Amino acid sequence: MAAENVMQPASHPQIALCQMAIGHYLSQAICLAAKLNIADLLKDGPRHFGELAQATGTDAAALNRVLRLLASAGVFEEMENGKFTLTSLGDCLREGVPGSVRALVMLFAGNLVQNGWKGLEYSVRTGEPSFRNRGFDNFFSELTQYPEEAANFDAAMADLTRLIAVGVIAAYDFSSLQTLVDVGGGNGTLLIEILKANPHLHGTVFDQSDVAERAKKQIAESGLVERCKTRGGDFFKEVPSGADAYILKHIIHDWSDDLALTILQNCRIAMGSANGKLLIVEGIYPSHIDQSTDSRGAAANDVNMLVNTGGRQRSKAEFQLLLERAGFELIRIVPTPPGTAFAVSVLEGAPRAAQR
Repeated sequence: MAAENVMQPASHPQIALCQMAIGHYLSQAICLAAKLNIADLLKDGPRHFGELAQATGTDAAALNRVLRLLASAGVFEEMENGKFTLTSLGDCLREGVPGSVRALVMLFAGNLVQNGWKGLEYSVRTGEPSFRNRGFDNFFSELTQYPEEAANFDAAMADLTRLIAVGVIAAYDFSSLQTLVDVGGGNGTLLIEILKANPHLHGTVFDQSDVAERAKKQIAESGLVERCKTRGGDFFKEVPSGADAYILKHIIHDWSDDLALTILQNCRIAMGSANGKLLIVEGIYPSHIDQSTDSRGAAANDVNMLVNTGGRQRSKAEFQLLLERAGFELIRIVPTPPGTAFAVSVLEGAPRAAQR
């Protein structure tokens, strides 16, 4: 299985394609480094691979080989005498620091998501997410079977949301709102950041009961108990009523059109007021796919939704149609500022005029 030439600069289309095919080499190595907390072990300065092996309970020679692979991609830097040091990329693998993507790496390159991708052929042949072939009703019911993966999923979503929240707060003006419900708000990260930036605002984190309970701790630690509450429930049945606005971050893309429609219709029913606002925070699928970073990210995420959740990324036109079916009209799309990590848009909807 010699692949020395594959690792060389892609001067030929054959080499370029093979480099794409071995992308999992690097993703698995990054995932392992995250699991072993290598970046945290290097935070105080360079260390020898033998010392790192002793700290992680691994074979020194084997770990050195993996670290050298990661050094070739700039995740770490190999120094003299067998020592390795952190780079700006590797620093993002540290746990619990601002900008960390450790949990995200362990999610995307870990067993949970990768098992879904192993079922890509099944999904393409049937149009169904691969969890169906494993006997589950949805991604989240399967997730409950793996407590360690579920805990990392929560951490990954919180880290991603923290990065996205910076752009959402910079892009969207919440000053006209008094009350905001975060539908499917997880541990409350997005709403907490919005409330911190908008002292006049009150909010509710709405999610499954066990998730809402976990959000209470985050809210208390943020000192927002007086302005933020939680409520448990099922957004396929109902959502809390009477708020000025309902925000859904990366919720709609998890579901098929029919299930997404149910969630949106329940938001419309709960809204009551003709002046209410619907805020969907997601990426928008480009009308044409090229070889840009944005296109690749959108297309990759779309297929990830196909195999893992049964959802999809949607274009502006698809969002418009879905909102209309749910009783909304698309008022505007507000993208997060250029340079924002994990750029998304805020799609603002309002009750359709005929139903006001």
